[in-house]
Amino acid sequence: MDIRIKNFDVKMDIKNKGIELDVYDTSGKHLGDLVITKSKLIWCRGKTDRENGIPVKWKEFINYMEGP
Repeated sequence: MDIRIKNFDVKMDIKNKGIELDVYDTSGKHLGDLVITKSKLIWCRGKTDRENGIPVKWKEFINYMEGP
């Protein structure tokens, strides 16, 4: 995977609008964007806008990652 930060501010705190990462496979094909906000992660497959992306609350994500 090739992950790129679309917009990088010097201050590391994530604001309400969040940060957006570009996600590419190893051949350079754009797979989508990952939006990280204070309250959730949003997966936007392909050219999907964040409003139409798949949201996952932080607690759900953590439970998934720490699950069996």
